Amino acid sequence: MYASQTMQIRTQRLSLRPLDHADVRPMSLLAGDFDVARMTGMIPHPYSEAAARAWVDRVSRGEEGVVFAVTRDRTLIGCSGYMPMDAEHAELGYWIGKPYWGAGFATEAVRAVVAHAFDAHGFAYVRAGHFQDNPGSRRVLGKLGFAPEGEEMRDCVARGEPVHCLTYRLDRRRAAAALRHP
Repeated sequence: MYASQTMQIRTQRLSLRPLDHADVRPMSLLAGDFDVARMTGMIPHPYSEAAARAWVDRVSRGEEGVVFAVTRDRTLIGCSGYMPMDAEHAELGYWIGKPYWGAGFATEAVRAVVAHAFDAHGFAYVRAGHFQDNPGSRRVLGKLGFAPEGEEMRDCVARGEPVHCLTYRLDRRRAAAALRHP
């Protein structure tokens, strides 16, 4: 378990901060959009405020790894974080609300979160995956230097079935160069 972090990260356009209960309603609306939820493994559709509140509570107890609310002008636009899997690596996760797609916010937020994961925990590598029908995430991971690693089937709660997933890996050495430049 990972205690609730108090870390805040600022990027050029975004602030990443710990989640709180004020995020529950906007989270249920943004992440509950089927076009967002279907690209994640664990977000159901529909995504009720009660389910979002329960997840925020698990995050605050450290049961969901390290999670940041991604905000722009104090407005929640998504979440990003990672689950340490062992001393060597973590698994990355993120989503951005549909009204904010196409503006580079996912790349900006994920760059900051991955850099934090390497700096704070000293991981040797970070893994990530995206469903095969998610070209946006493929572009985000490619911009950040993630290299293709493999393929597997992963459950998708919103779709109610396993979905073909492409997996990626970013080693510490490669990250040092790739994450430096926006």
